[in-house]
Amino acid sequence: QVQLVESGGGSVQPGGSLRLSCAASGFTFSSYGMSWYRQGSGKERELVATVTSADIGTTYAASMLGRFTISRDNAKNRVYLQMNSLKPEDTAVYFCNAHLRLPFGQEINYWGQGTQVTVSS
Repeated sequence: QVQLVESGGGSVQPGGSLRLSCAASGFTFSSYGMSWYRQGSGKERELVATVTSADIGTTYAASMLGRFTISRDNAKNRVYLQMNSLKPEDTAVYFCNAHLRLPFGQEINYWGQGTQVTVSS
């Protein structure tokens, strides 16, 4: 069955770094675009970053640009999120997402269970 398993979350001081990892299985990983989302307490889930299926393009939310880097390894079925210069407002549960656009406007989405990132002094 489809699985997305995030790891690498934890607690870090402001200015610190973390690297999140998402291990995918049960689907053709290389065919899917991969994204990281996050959801802070009492907030809506927001898109953090996306990498295309062929690893030829990345996009970032404005507040993460220059601090976060998304990457993927299609040979290992993994996607990563390197987070630098972390701020308290980056505190959230981070979710891994796999998505595939189908004809006629349909889309497949898979989600991981999330990993907690806490930035605090």
